[in-house]
Amino acid sequence: MTLTSQLKTPITYPDADGTPMAESDPARDYLIYSVEALSIYFQNRNDVYVSGNLFIYYKQGVPSAVVAPDVFAIFGVPNKKRLSYKVWEENNKTPDFILEITSLTTQENDEQEKPLKYAQMGVQEYFQYDPTGDYLQPQLKGSRLVNGSYQPITGTILSDGVLSMPSQVLGLDLRLIDGELRFYEPQTGKKLLSHKETEQARQEAEQARREAIPRLRDLGLTVEQIAAALNLSVEEVRQNF
Repeated sequence: MTLTSQLKTPITYPDADGTPMAESDPARDYLIYSVEALSIYFQNRNDVYVSGNLFIYYKQGVPSAVVAPDVFAIFGVPNKKRLSYKVWEENNKTPDFILEITSLTTQENDEQEKPLKYAQMGVQEYFQYDPTGDYLQPQLKGSRLVNGSYQPITGTILSDGVLSMPSQVLGLDLRLIDGELRFYEPQTGKKLLSHKETEQARQEAEQARREAIPRLRDLGLTVEQIAAALNLSVEEVRQNF
């Protein structure tokens, strides 16, 4: 093989390495919840990309310069599906927010190597969460990039004893409720739901509306009035009248 042909050999950037998405059920569950909840929250923004456990290549021509955060959000890039993320193809935009789900095998890397690498990449916020509470103290940590290095984000203990930590990047709070991580809208106090939780909430609301029909009927409301009050069709009301 000549030098010219060697130079023309394309550089390969793998989309996967064959390792599992997460080493435990808790790590997998919170990874999926976080990606889904944030994806739903930003679904109407075409300039916010949310993903997780995806290869991010941050140096062109260097396939070993790669990270795969558990959860991340990037502002200012198209919201579309990707097999991997190459920074130089995305107007040099790196993640603005990263969350790592810490476990036994990732603790040292999450605490020592990743903060240095993410700071060099310009990641504005770096959060860590330990589902079991065995490897991080406190169980939820957050840091914000200030002058090239990470400074701790101060959390707040709410009146109900819940730890709440703000993300300026996301405009959301990360809260620790009985050891479980959840995202909240600070203005409304509304919890962000996964796809499964969203469907469950929809079904519960539907059931509650149907159960209200007999009570409204007993109060003397007509079928039409009940339909308008419960945002149901007249036919749906008649079926439960």
